[in-house]
Amino acid sequence: MTANKDIRIAHEGKVIGIFDNFIRVEIVNKSACAACHAKSVCAASDESIKYVDVPITIGTMNRTYEEGEKVVVLLKSSLAPRAVLLAYGVPLVILLVAMLIASACHLSELFVGLTGIAAVALYYVGLAFFKDRLSRVFTFSIEKSY
Repeated sequence: MTANKDIRIAHEGKVIGIFDNFIRVEIVNKSACAACHAKSVCAASDESIKYVDVPITIGTMNRTYEEGEKVVVLLKSSLAPRAVLLAYGVPLVILLVAMLIASACHLSELFVGLTGIAAVALYYVGLAFFKDRLSRVFTFSIEKSY
């Protein structure tokens, strides 16, 4: 059985801005219980807003988009494992290694914990320096929602 590389992760959103190089889309993430009738009195319901900048490419130039229009934001599903690895896997390994090294140096528990946190913070700062390169790898596309 061959894996299909064209499978995409889709999220519905709304165009909130059209700029020279990108289209900004607002995506509202709702928790599983957001549709519940008791969500207004329940502390478990959660909703967050995320903004995605979709670069204007030949594919997006072929269609006209307007502010307020509902669209579907797409990302190749083959990129999901790499994103999870960069966001969670590598920091976990860095945290564990830093804490093991600090512990082997017979530092106090406070400094072992702070060393682990500092190492992960440095990783995320380093990741921020590669934001442009990562944005070329993790590219979004959009389609009109019907």
